[in-house]
Amino acid sequence: MTQMESARKGILTDEMKTVAAKEHISEDKLMQLIAEGKVIIPCNKLHKCISPNGVGSALTTKINVNLGTSRDMASLDEEMKKVQKAVDLGAEAIMDLSSYGDTRKFRKMLTSECPAMIGTVPIYDAVVYYHKALMKITSDEWIDIVRMHAEDGVDFMTIHCGINRETAVKFKRNKRQMNIVSRGGSIIFAWMEMTGNENPFYERFDEILDICREYDVTLSLGDACRPGSIFDGTDPAQIEELITLGELTKRAWEKDVQVMIEGPGHMPMNQIAANMEIQKTLCHGAPFYVLGPIVTDIAPGYDHITSAIGGAIAAQNGAAFLCYVTPAEHLRLPDADDVKEGIIAARIAAHAADIAKGIPHAADWDMKMDKARHDLDWEKMFETAIDPEKARAYRNSSKPQKEDTCSMCGNFCAVKNMNRILDGENISIFDE
Repeated sequence: MTQMESARKGILTDEMKTVAAKEHISEDKLMQLIAEGKVIIPCNKLHKCISPNGVGSALTTKINVNLGTSRDMASLDEEMKKVQKAVDLGAEAIMDLSSYGDTRKFRKMLTSECPAMIGTVPIYDAVVYYHKALMKITSDEWIDIVRMHAEDGVDFMTIHCGINRETAVKFKRNKRQMNIVSRGGSIIFAWMEMTGNENPFYERFDEILDICREYDVTLSLGDACRPGSIFDGTDPAQIEELITLGELTKRAWEKDVQVMIEGPGHMPMNQIAANMEIQKTLCHGAPFYVLGPIVTDIAPGYDHITSAIGGAIAAQNGAAFLCYVTPAEHLRLPDADDVKEGIIAARIAAHAADIAKGIPHAADWDMKMDKARHDLDWEKMFETAIDPEKARAYRNSSKPQKEDTCSMCGNFCAVKNMNRILDGENISIFDE
């Protein structure tokens, strides 16, 4: 049985027990949310080394890290180093976007060694695996790749099933600033245009559901029409696709297949909250997985910041899963340092949103830091920091004359002076 079917039948799985303990939520409440489709536990039956996590707006906000080989950076060893770094930094999911080399070998390495949830995009892999002209790939071959990924143990798959021929007509009729920026979306759009056929991921959706049910693969319904410019946010193509994804969500739930919905892209800050509400309505409360949203288009090299701003707003308003964005976004494949910067930015956004939503115990971490700061306990501050390595390095790079202060304030340190004056001591800042 899938996690959803188990929940609907009142069967508490080991994965549910693990997630309930992590989230400080009752097992009965968690089971109810899974049965309703509002929480998912992506966990392929063949991914034996996974540490299960739940995804849903009622739980802590989760982080996904995109990795994978490309023609210009094809080393599996380097990608596995990034994977380990991502896990060490607290990412709950790794998404393999490999587009070159022995992609199946890397995928099997992930599902045999990595405890994080593993996601893939079969449409990319089909192009690599079959190694032939795009229009020559058959409908059967697209579906066969989905089965292969399920057999390899991946926990969730992005399936670009919302862009059908009807959506494509609407897209062409309503001109965009940036057209289709989804890699998978552009591939299947081009295939439909060249062959004249319907999107097989849409047309044969029931077959995909049967595969997902067999292995308990979660469907991540892909946002082929996500906006790639702030001027394309909430346009007809994006909303038309979202309507289709809502219809497909109901069909998946009828077969006890877990679902999450992928969302924008690039979007002005003032549209984000409304988009979360639209998604909740059209997609019946299924967990929402967002890339950013990136809130301004002017910051290549700093898009981990533009996306963290949008991600915090999105998560506060209902998004459950944030896809990290690195400083290398729009520029190159990220290296290990970029991966770290992207993860930390996304985790800050997620944590800030969890505090705002009142997730149980979310603010405990901040209270621990505040206690360390009050006590001027530098070692405790480093231990508590989201990035202890960087915090320690900053302080060590500019050592103060006195250990109980920092080089910013020195004897003017308000914390030190308030602690002393409230303890009944006299202070004389310049004489010390």
